[in-house]
Amino acid sequence: MSYQALYRVWRPQRFADIVGQEMITRTLKNAIVTGQTSHAYLFAGPRGTGKTSAAKIFAKAINCPNQKDGEPCNECAICKAITAGTLNDVIEIDAASNNGVEEIRNIRDKAKYAPTEATYKIYIIDEVHMLSTGAFNALLKTLEEPPANVVFILATTEPYKIPATIISRTQRFDFKRITPQDSYQRMAYILKEKGIDFDQEALKMVAKASEGGMRDALSILDQVLSFSDNKLTMTNVLDVTGDLSQTQIDTLMGTIQANDTAQALTQLHQILADGKDEQRLLEDLIDYCRNLLVYQQAPQVIAETELTNVSDGFKKLSQTFLAARLYRMIDILDDVQQQLRFTNHPDIYLEVLMIKLSAAQNSTESKVHLDSTTAAEPAAAAPDAMVSKLEDQVKALSQQVQQLSKGTSSKPKRQNRATTSTPHKVKVNKAAIYPILDSATRQALNRFKEVWPDLMNMLSITKRAVMNVSRPVAANEHGVIVAFDYQLFFERVMNDQDLLDELKAGLNKLLGDPPEIVLVPHEDWPVIRKEYLQTDRLKSANGQSGAPAAENEAEKVPKGTKKALELFGKDIVEVHED
Repeated sequence: MSYQALYRVWRPQRFADIVGQEMITRTLKNAIVTGQTSHAYLFAGPRGTGKTSAAKIFAKAINCPNQKDGEPCNECAICKAITAGTLNDVIEIDAASNNGVEEIRNIRDKAKYAPTEATYKIYIIDEVHMLSTGAFNALLKTLEEPPANVVFILATTEPYKIPATIISRTQRFDFKRITPQDSYQRMAYILKEKGIDFDQEALKMVAKASEGGMRDALSILDQVLSFSDNKLTMTNVLDVTGDLSQTQIDTLMGTIQANDTAQALTQLHQILADGKDEQRLLEDLIDYCRNLLVYQQAPQVIAETELTNVSDGFKKLSQTFLAARLYRMIDILDDVQQQLRFTNHPDIYLEVLMIKLSAAQNSTESKVHLDSTTAAEPAAAAPDAMVSKLEDQVKALSQQVQQLSKGTSSKPKRQNRATTSTPHKVKVNKAAIYPILDSATRQALNRFKEVWPDLMNMLSITKRAVMNVSRPVAANEHGVIVAFDYQLFFERVMNDQDLLDELKAGLNKLLGDPPEIVLVPHEDWPVIRKEYLQTDRLKSANGQSGAPAAENEAEKVPKGTKKALELFGKDIVEVHED
């Protein structure tokens, strides 16, 4: 028998074998056990996350005469036929090559006939978003009034291309990207079953290189094993994937931080001479900058997601790199990554990139350092003219302090506050938040939460890294309030109009209406919410809510309390009598 790829040999045959989708598999098993299965399902998510495998396992479990706890036995004739793809009652269709009206009409006509061997006739339509508009219309009637004993399972990587009329007639399950930890454990299990020794750090590198796809992880693993004669070492993994080793990227970033342009170019040429892929180099640098930013705010996050101990070089760089410089570096790297797709001379772009990342920052940071030095030691380093100017400022400030103590002037007070103010901080737009809260509902919030993972998948890797710490916290029909776990990412997005426009355009595609997007730090959200509820309650007490004052007094529950229950639900809001 010819050799089969790992992802085919080790394809899941039970729900328990599917990696990283516990919520979905549990729901499907419970539906089978209780007999509450639907006539149509939509499996959406990135490639290689188990959508088609879950569909086939569901087809076996719902038809298996010996199923136990929602799992197929994989021993009966029905299960074996479905696994081999020979059962006539389970039809798998590729919508990319069968996307016309006639193909769907053919399905609709044949669906009327009862299954021949199994209990249910199952139609699995893969990449369903490729269907034409006419084909979707032909499918719509069948989904709306399906024949008995027929189940449709639609699988797609781009759910936003599917008409809302189709989605509303299915039970939707969003398959998430598989974490590196889950990928590592699955591959470690496979290698142990095959009796192959492996380097743990090398296997972790494969898990991270797969970017959330189990099939991609097994394909890379298969390629490395073929390349190295069934040996899994870090050197072999780096040669196959084109990634940089931890030492290489630590050294390169350290050189950039030191503004050593000549050494940065030398290291770049060495990396390219080793055969490293240009795009992988840029992705590694972007990911490294992102990790530095996150590590500066939440070190435990990086320690958990990187599957390994953080290197000493990384820790040192996290203390020396300024956040503002990392922001600029990510912007530069993202621009070069886009340009690299349309050039035949990537080495030239990369050389210019190294100069920008190192030498271009030198003058800016030197100026910042000079300014801080001047502020700290003005009397020792400044010329006589500067000393005289500073003395005049001290006299002016002394006069303002005297006037403030007498309370005779309001203008110096404003000047004094400006002089001692904290560094500039991006402010939350409360004027845009309150109108959304006035008509916010739980249904509207759930609507945005459902499409939020799809919106993240539409973003580039760089922008997704920034937005992954955000989530919708309140919404109405025309706007959504998005909270960020960290202040620095909130400020980053507030100052990035292109990203805001892209988010609005993405929500327009997913929901058919461009909503107003208002950002808020997570730590400020409870305060703003409390202020709004207190304001709303005060308006109700003063009869300013639009209803007569007598009616407000007659109500048993104050309007502010009712609004809080409507916005956040009974599970969150606690009502205490004064």
